[in-house]
Amino acid sequence: MPYKVSHGKPLELKYSADEVFSMIQHEGIRFIDLQFTGLTGRFHHTTISANTFTPEQMRDGLPKLDGSSIVGFTSIDDSDLVLKPDPNTFAVVPWYEENKTARLLCDVYWGEDRGRLERDPRGIAQGAEKSVKSAGFDFSAWGPEVEFFVFDKVHWDVLTPYKGQSYAIESDEAPWSQKGSGYPMGLQEGYYPSTPSDTLTPFRNECVNVLSESFGILCDNHHHEVATAGQCEIDIRYDYLTNAADSTQSYKFVVRNIAKKYGKIATMMPKPISMDSGSGMHTNVSLWRGKKNAFFDPDADMELSQAGRYFCGGILAHARALCAISNPTTNSYHRLVPGYEAPVYVAWSGSNRSAIVRVPRHFKGAGYAVLKRLEFRAPDPSANPYMVFSSVLAAGLDGLKKKIDPGDQVQEDIFKMTKAERKKRDIGVLPASLGEALDEIESDRKFLAPIFPGDVVERLVELGRRDQKEIASRPHPHEFYLYFDV
Repeated sequence: MPYKVSHGKPLELKYSADEVFSMIQHEGIRFIDLQFTGLTGRFHHTTISANTFTPEQMRDGLPKLDGSSIVGFTSIDDSDLVLKPDPNTFAVVPWYEENKTARLLCDVYWGEDRGRLERDPRGIAQGAEKSVKSAGFDFSAWGPEVEFFVFDKVHWDVLTPYKGQSYAIESDEAPWSQKGSGYPMGLQEGYYPSTPSDTLTPFRNECVNVLSESFGILCDNHHHEVATAGQCEIDIRYDYLTNAADSTQSYKFVVRNIAKKYGKIATMMPKPISMDSGSGMHTNVSLWRGKKNAFFDPDADMELSQAGRYFCGGILAHARALCAISNPTTNSYHRLVPGYEAPVYVAWSGSNRSAIVRVPRHFKGAGYAVLKRLEFRAPDPSANPYMVFSSVLAAGLDGLKKKIDPGDQVQEDIFKMTKAERKKRDIGVLPASLGEALDEIESDRKFLAPIFPGDVVERLVELGRRDQKEIASRPHPHEFYLYFDV
């Protein structure tokens, strides 16, 4: 996507519809991939011939979508939807060499000029950006840190329940590797290893090149993460809310396709390996007025302004409810357990990574004011980024509105505190399961109302309950180890 960052402020380089059609002709594009995101974060697409794509379709949209077939969108009796391409998101997809293909991200509308589909996540994000202006700020900046695993092969058997259910992961980097062709990493020993232990440097290099050169997404760092067996992170530069969510979806799209090119498979599943660290999507946020970061105050503790403190207070106040959106799968809660670097306790701090909200403290002073931000560490990459950023914004703005102070920061390692010590410090704990998180959002949802329209929250809860029931009704393989001889 054609977005850049300069002097601390994201600058959107707009393409007009005319420019898009000119590029289609100049680049010899044969197909247009129309991409959009479902309510649960799944990336979908349909492909049209470039020679049938018209300026009227760019303006009015294409009647190409049965909303009842997209999980969470519409019912079967009212399902005609329209995909309206956003010309700003034009990008040539580099791995379609024989039939040159470009993509356009789309907004989803009802048919018959009935307006925007209320459950379109991109529409919710765009509405959230308006809330920032209503609150007296010019824009919000978002920088997700998306972690993921790249495996050589994955096998699973879940479709023959009476035979039993199982999965197996193959990776040259893993300590259980049978090939003996590499330098295996132990569990939780994968952070920043050099080559040849880190076998995925060429893969990540190519991902960065494609993201930058083809999609206009700036990446400033990539590395192997803490877990063994191919855990990676590629950091993308911060941007406006919708742009950042667009970039996150494109990031996942690129990572999966480049992995396939390398004969591997990438997954955003939060916790695929037991007894090892899971994948997070740490979400960095700041509010801005013009060229000034509203979270920076040179005279405040940690240089965090009062606005930043209130925003932090809002996140902490609604943290348990936020988990239903930021950690939306049953697997998410296998990551959110003590001992694996994932945050569990409702607290905030500076360099303390055991708290769910952190104020990074690498640098200080006005020269680094652009970097002052809050890092919400709970989200994971299975989440829908449009929904995560919008809900975190809703919580933070609620904190600003109600002047919710976050209290004192916690500098000690919370993982080492006793339950009594945590209670004395009024340190809460995140939900232990998806069901618990869904209960929380049902009881604490008013803060979402200014941004989340209609019955979006109810639909998310309904879909979450469905997944929860799927898992609860099936025996876990490890239960045979624990209980077979009872």
